[in-house]
Amino acid sequence: MSEAIEFSAWAHERARHFEWLAETMLPKPGQEPKRLVGAMRYAVLGGGKRIRPLLCYAAGEISRAPAERLNRAALALEFIHSYSLVHDDMPAMDNDTLRRGRPTTHVRYGEAEAMLAGDALQAEAFAVLAGIDDPAAGMRLVGTLARGAGVFGMCGGQSLDLAMVGEKPDEAELARMQSMKTGALILAAVLMGAQAGDWDALTPETKTGLVRYAQSIGIAFQVVDDILDCTQDTATLGKTAGKDEKDDKPTWVSFLGLEGAKARAESLLNEALEALALIGRDPAVEAGALRRLEEIAHYVTSRTH
Repeated sequence: MSEAIEFSAWAHERARHFEWLAETMLPKPGQEPKRLVGAMRYAVLGGGKRIRPLLCYAAGEISRAPAERLNRAALALEFIHSYSLVHDDMPAMDNDTLRRGRPTTHVRYGEAEAMLAGDALQAEAFAVLAGIDDPAAGMRLVGTLARGAGVFGMCGGQSLDLAMVGEKPDEAELARMQSMKTGALILAAVLMGAQAGDWDALTPETKTGLVRYAQSIGIAFQVVDDILDCTQDTATLGKTAGKDEKDDKPTWVSFLGLEGAKARAESLLNEALEALALIGRDPAVEAGALRRLEEIAHYVTSRTH
C-alpha cells in the first residue's frame, strides 16, 4: 500500500504517527518528578526531521517487520538521538543555545535537569526495547542500538569531535569521526528496521548492502549539514548558523570547498543507490520494498535545512 503514496505524504504520515507514539509512551505531563518529565518531553517532542525513525520504518519493509516492533525500535532510536542532542548542546560540549528553532533543553530547564533528562531518555530507550514481544528479536535490537550509541559509535564520535576543535585532522580522520558521531546511529536505524522482521531470511549480500547504504547516507547527512551550516541562516536551520567555522571545527567544506563538498554528497548518494541495487537482487526482498530507502537517500542529500 505504501508504494502508492508519494514520499512526502508517506514521510509526513510516518512522522505524525511517530509524534503520537512518542506522546503516548513518554511519561505524562504533571507526573512526578514533574520538572524532569517536562525536560524529557521537551527534548523529544520538539520537532525534528525524524530521519532515524523514517529509516527504521523503511528498512522494516524489506524484512516485513511487525508494526509494533518497528514502533518500539523507532522510539528507542529517537530517545537516544534526543538525549545526545541535549547533552551535545550543553556548555561543556558544543555550547549551543538554539535547537529546532527554540531554546535548547539546558537553557529552558537548566543544566542539571537537562543532564538528567538525557540520562533518563537513554535508559527509557532500552526499556522500550525490553518490551518487544519476541525475546530473540529484542536482544538483537538492544545490541544494535547499544553498539550504535556507545564508545565505538555515537559517544565515541562526539569525543573525537571535541578533540578535533582547533586541530587539523586529515580527511580519513574526519570521515571516521563523523561515521561514528552521526553515522553509527543512522546505521543502527537501518539495521534495526530490518532486524525487527525476518532478519535470518535475508542473504549475506543484502545485509552487507544495508550496511553500505547506511554508511553512505550517514556520511552524506553530515556533508550536507556542513554545507548548510555555511550557506543557510539561523532562522532556516533552527540552530545557530556558521558555528562550525566560528568554533574552528574541521568540516567537509573546510577540506573540500563548497563545490567539492556538494560533489562528495552526490558521490555518496550514488554509493547508497548502488548498495540498494545489490539488495534488490535478493529473492526474499519484495519488489518495491526498497523504494522508501531510495527516496530517503535523495532527501538526505537534497535537503535545505
